[in-house]
Amino acid sequence: MIVVLKKGTEQKDIDKLTDMLERQGVTVNPVVGSDIIILGLVGDTSKIDPTQIEADRNVERIMHVAEPFKKANRAFHPEDTVVDVLGHPVGGQKLTVIAGPCSVESKEQIISVAQSVKASGAHLLRGGAFKPRTSPYAFQGMKYQGLELLMEAKAATGLPIVSEIMSPGDIEIFEREVDVIQVGARNMQNFDLLKQLGKIKKPILLKRGLSATIEEWLMSAEYIMAGGNENVILCERGIRTFETYTRNTIDLGAVPAVKKLSHLPILVDPSHATGKWWMVEPLAKAAIAVGADGLMIEVHNDPEHALCDGQQSIKPQVFDSVMRDIRLIAAAVGRSM
Repeated sequence: MIVVLKKGTEQKDIDKLTDMLERQGVTVNPVVGSDIIILGLVGDTSKIDPTQIEADRNVERIMHVAEPFKKANRAFHPEDTVVDVLGHPVGGQKLTVIAGPCSVESKEQIISVAQSVKASGAHLLRGGAFKPRTSPYAFQGMKYQGLELLMEAKAATGLPIVSEIMSPGDIEIFEREVDVIQVGARNMQNFDLLKQLGKIKKPILLKRGLSATIEEWLMSAEYIMAGGNENVILCERGIRTFETYTRNTIDLGAVPAVKKLSHLPILVDPSHATGKWWMVEPLAKAAIAVGADGLMIEVHNDPEHALCDGQQSIKPQVFDSVMRDIRLIAAAVGRSM
């Protein structure tokens, strides 16, 4: 349920109505914008008498929300959310580009790639320390040593780091050492992990599951936000369909759909979405054109010998070309880098 208040309602009146509603067992999320004031009610609203609320002279109208996700719902938060990552805004007018290798392989590799992508204009550095792989025999990442190398790359370049978490037991070290904690597609519905991430304030990059609907994806975001952490960034990385030519099927239609349903920022990962390095550039451009708030791109200095996902990684010089073209597209759609 959403209670829309009249423009200009004073804070004391907002507090008074909020207190009355919370005494009836619901959580109230006030949103005070320049053009609208709303109170988003989360919980069992069946016992609340709408006529009692409408009797308040400051109430404009009451709206019932059909979707099961509440905190992630745009109706609860009409203005776009902007997540701050060490001073860089993710969401809003400015675009965000996250770039780096699929996995950290050595100190020289991660620092070299970090320096290259920063020179091209990347805002954040990605790198996998813990790697969820389909095969138990594939490279699983350098784990905690990989996190240490990411921190060295951050010290050398100043780029905030993004890395994927696998276990709730690693939240403490990730909260301390990683700037954006990534929840991968395979863990999108690891609800125990999501609940624990809801207890911290670190930004969470939530990738869409392999076969997840948009509603299921937003419900996973809701798990994190319901715990108190509203710093959630969504990432479309392709879904599994009957098509086998590409690794996954990129769903660019999810971008405007999410923008309509939710206030959370959404990025697109064209690397995992296609699995083919030569498709990254055109789909990165398309993602910005349809309204994505940014990109996550895999960049490797030697893809032919990469320990993970070399076939979908682009070289630094290609990434530099992609960034030049993206700036033009960003300007054309009213965004900036």
